[in-house]
Amino acid sequence: MNNSYIPPTIWKNKASSGNKWANMNSPDSGARFERELPVGRHPMQLYSLGTPNGQKVTIMLEELLALGVKKAAYDAHLIDIGELDQFSSGFVSVNPNSKIPALVDNSGDEPVNVFESASILVHLAEKFGRFLPAFGSARTQTLNWLFWAQGSAPFLGGGFGHFYVYAEEKQEYPIDRFAMETKRQLDVLDKQLAKSSYVPGEEYTIADMAIWPWYGSLVLGNLYDAADFLQVESYRNVVRWAKQVEAREAVQRGHNVRYS
Repeated sequence: MNNSYIPPTIWKNKASSGNKWANMNSPDSGARFERELPVGRHPMQLYSLGTPNGQKVTIMLEELLALGVKKAAYDAHLIDIGELDQFSSGFVSVNPNSKIPALVDNSGDEPVNVFESASILVHLAEKFGRFLPAFGSARTQTLNWLFWAQGSAPFLGGGFGHFYVYAEEKQEYPIDRFAMETKRQLDVLDKQLAKSSYVPGEEYTIADMAIWPWYGSLVLGNLYDAADFLQVESYRNVVRWAKQVEAREAVQRGHNVRYS
């Protein structure tokens, strides 16, 4: 291991040469330029991108539409994070954290800004009374696993995915560290799914919608080209569940939304 790096007394920001995914970040929040967001004709205005976090919301919206919930109709506006669209004044006014997805719900008397993918899922589930049990243990289990996904997926995406795919140099220590954590999380899911059809239980919920774009895509070989490296086929219950969710037509539509 290379132990030559000694942290300075005071940290200073410096750009990483040639890596736009690192260079887009800054220790300062807020808008970097002025630009209004486009507004379409449907009740829901979604500002996002087809990443796993973005797919959570489009899957939920497509599932609602499949049930005939007309007020879930939405316009999907592209926020190209590679082009720094998330730092426009319009987007920051909806989500001060400058992360996709963000939703403006115009279906009520006043517009409601909703950001963070789990918050959007809960907002839509409670608004329309679908995919989140109303009370009791089933509701608690759904929220348990929804928040598990929110806390765990950054280790898969920002941890394993970053160092395995996007980092300027491949480094053994961070890849090993985050591969171990990713496999631990897959084992958690596998043991849970040995007991039930879906992650929280026998009912398909927003927890499954939140977990599938990350962990389902991973075990189906569609994320980071890491299926062999992580031996995902050994997590048989997760693979079974991932295929089961993938077979839903609304999931397929939500996974492949075209942004304008």
